[in-house]
Amino acid sequence: MTGTDHIHHDRQTRQALIIGASRGLGLVLAGELARRGWQVTATARQDPGGGGELRGAADASGGRLTVESLEMTDPDDLTALRKRLDGRRLDLLFVNAAINRGGELPIDRVPDEMFTEVMITNALSPLRALEALRDLVPAGGTVAVMSSEQGSVSLNTEGGYELYKASKAALNQLMRSYATRHADDGHTKLLIDPGHNRTRLGGSDAPLDPRDTVPAVVDVLESRSGTPGLHFLDRHGEPVPW
Repeated sequence: MTGTDHIHHDRQTRQALIIGASRGLGLVLAGELARRGWQVTATARQDPGGGGELRGAADASGGRLTVESLEMTDPDDLTALRKRLDGRRLDLLFVNAAINRGGELPIDRVPDEMFTEVMITNALSPLRALEALRDLVPAGGTVAVMSSEQGSVSLNTEGGYELYKASKAALNQLMRSYATRHADDGHTKLLIDPGHNRTRLGGSDAPLDPRDTVPAVVDVLESRSGTPGLHFLDRHGEPVPW
């Protein structure tokens, strides 16, 4: 085996787990990583139709992409997934799942149930997922969460999406706490702002196409690999203000 062959083999065997990949950015991300030679495990919810397109991509991937069922907001489901992945080594653990509720509602008109659902899904559950699965990532590996410029306190100068913005700001703050608590684990820790993309969450009028955005995001993931510490970056790898 030549040195080049060995490098190619190593690239082929990089392992990724994508939480929340049934549609949108997560679906494209799983496919792009698989296309680049990663071995990808991607999760979809168990609800009807949850992951149909993802399962189709897995069937067409030649074994590069496999699908696991996960309800991320269910701690027991996270525990069960961790057991199924026992012995796996992850070079990348990426939590993508998020929801948007409330739209243009000012925060005083957001019902308690809606507030709780968004905060649990967008802020609490991603950190629970990282804690449940982080021991599968060796030193030098990467844990990443899909954030948003909307989570930047300093950039919040336009109206609207108050609940969603609050949930992403909470996610960023919790990730900062996580990074402080696990400062010595050798992991690269990334908050990724992918920009405003045309997805179910981002809406049909969004300016960016995930098929253009996600390859740039993967470039950032790959280039930042092996650089420990916490970074809040956009799709070009540039720092986003907190």
